[in-house]
Amino acid sequence: FRIFAKTDNSLYVKSSSGNKPSGEFICPSTGKPCSCGESKFHNCESSSGAVFGERWPVSYNEIDGSFYNEKELIFPPELLMRNNLPLKLHGFGGINWFRPLKLKSLLDLRSNYPEAKLIVGNTEVGIEINFKNARYPVLISVTHIPELNVLSIKENGLEIGSSVRLSKLQDFLKKVIAERDKSETSSCRAINDQLKWFAGKQVKNAASIGGNICTASPISDLNPLWMAARAVFQIIDSKGKIRTVLAKDFFLGYRKVDLAQGEIMLSIFLPWNKHCEFVKEFKQSHRREDDIALVNAGMRVHL
Repeated sequence: FRIFAKTDNSLYVKSSSGNKPSGEFICPSTGKPCSCGESKFHNCESSSGAVFGERWPVSYNEIDGSFYNEKELIFPPELLMRNNLPLKLHGFGGINWFRPLKLKSLLDLRSNYPEAKLIVGNTEVGIEINFKNARYPVLISVTHIPELNVLSIKENGLEIGSSVRLSKLQDFLKKVIAERDKSETSSCRAINDQLKWFAGKQVKNAASIGGNICTASPISDLNPLWMAARAVFQIIDSKGKIRTVLAKDFFLGYRKVDLAQGEIMLSIFLPWNKHCEFVKEFKQSHRREDDIALVNAGMRVHL
């Protein structure tokens, strides 16, 4: 990470780490002798095995990081173009990890492994495994199911897939709020405002809507809002049969929800607000951002 840090160039280029009388050059990236010389870009291999070539230019003159404003590293095109494949991995201790690509495949897996844990960002399950000694012999990643990643505008509201990430929902709501009539989007504004203080950016990039709902945590910042906004959850069973349940009826108790064995949450439907209907969020915590809420509230008033 040295190339991204502000540091003193002289530590690497003007001291004994520079050119030696023998002509041997010490690479500022690795601190070891190399043949890259004082060329602008290095093509040497670091001790960690990373190759710095023209695709990712690294120069010892840029160690202070001041020249990196316009040299943002791009996402590797090879990965963007890669075809997704269904995966099955065997892990330590007999754990099986699946990543299906089709809804039918997911439902079949759910039928075969009714006790399997569904994961998207692993922000909750990871904590349970690492800190609460929870054991889940079968994990199913639902990140690549198209039906669970839907974000669409319907005539009477929004349809939100259960695997949609929180940050993606946030961006979508901002667009909807800007384009739709203000009287229709009171619920959207409340959810968007609550998402600002929901968690850090990294968590919101990984965690999903459905995962947050089905965890049924009493400190979830969004669940009171889904209830207040009269959201409707679509549930699908292993045979493909879909039923709907109101958000206010979905939560049965502490971390208990209305999901039978083999069922999964398919999507969330958020209806438009009526004229003179107002939805408002409230959260009180020790810190405004990314903290356990002392009080959560979702309120709706129709005049």
